[in-house]
Amino acid sequence: MKKTYKIDVDCANCANLMEQAAKKTSGVADAAVNFMALKMTVEFEEGADEKKVMKDVFKACRKVEPDCEIEF
Repeated sequence: MKKTYKIDVDCANCANLMEQAAKKTSGVADAAVNFMALKMTVEFEEGADEKKVMKDVFKACRKVEPDCEIEF
């Protein structure tokens, strides 16, 4: 399953760091961040709990970019 989330991030480099952090999160098959559109697309692994995975993605992103926001 693939879902798109609205994000708030200040710079393209920070968006790239968020993308890398999301890709490394358990339950995520793939992730992509579009800085210009301020959107993150996450493809979940089969059987993954979307809400739990997104909480983990948010924590991982906050470690690399403390000011980021993800609306999920």
